[in-house]
Amino acid sequence: MTNGVEDIGYGRQFEGWYDRLIPDDRITEDAVKGLLALHPAPEAGTIELGVGTGRIAIPLSESVGHVTGVDSSPEMLDAMRVKLKDRGDVTPVHGDIRTYTSDSRYGLVYCVCATLSLLHTREDQQQAVQRAADLLAPGGRLVIETHNKPPILELHEGQKRTTYFVPYPEPGTGVQTHSTLLDGDLWHTSHILYQADGTTRVGSELTRLTTPEDIDDYARAAGLEPDAHLSRWDGTPYNEQSPMFVCCYVKA
Repeated sequence: MTNGVEDIGYGRQFEGWYDRLIPDDRITEDAVKGLLALHPAPEAGTIELGVGTGRIAIPLSESVGHVTGVDSSPEMLDAMRVKLKDRGDVTPVHGDIRTYTSDSRYGLVYCVCATLSLLHTREDQQQAVQRAADLLAPGGRLVIETHNKPPILELHEGQKRTTYFVPYPEPGTGVQTHSTLLDGDLWHTSHILYQADGTTRVGSELTRLTTPEDIDDYARAAGLEPDAHLSRWDGTPYNEQSPMFVCCYVKA
């Protein structure tokens, strides 16, 4: 614990290669377009909880204006600062999404790419959603994107462990993932990135699987009203086959 921020070490594991885990620019573009469409009032302000390297916040800021980006990883924030030399308007803030507070209120608060799932208990996830709700201005919207539990369970075909490989466009590149289901809805994954120069990088994640109903419970407890469950950023309604889901909430 440093300055009240608990860092799980995610950035230290993925420093220098996190963005390679999501090499398809269309995934980022779809998220940015979706968030822009969901933003009730860009002039009312925008904040991302778990901003990482700014993969979403930097391009989003070019459409909505200034974005505040909170993250517990100094390494991730440093990577974002390098990108900000070339483009974007994002303020990096070293903070814990469970405890971060501000006097500012925002029209859009968002937490995407399964950041919420990196909190391993219902209590911690609830606390993060409460913090997000507290940051919203009246009429503001909270948007959360995270893993969809049913397809992950289906991927394992009734087994505790499985391995799968996602090839990238460049010859000899891709990510191999060793996946293990643990008790308490915990999901452990170790990723091996195969790079074009023949080198590899390894990083592991421990996440807690949730359902839209779980997120709804957190949001209602924080005083928010459910607005939409989506399976894609283009507005497609939620379905159990989608690998990720998006939940939206409004503050009265």
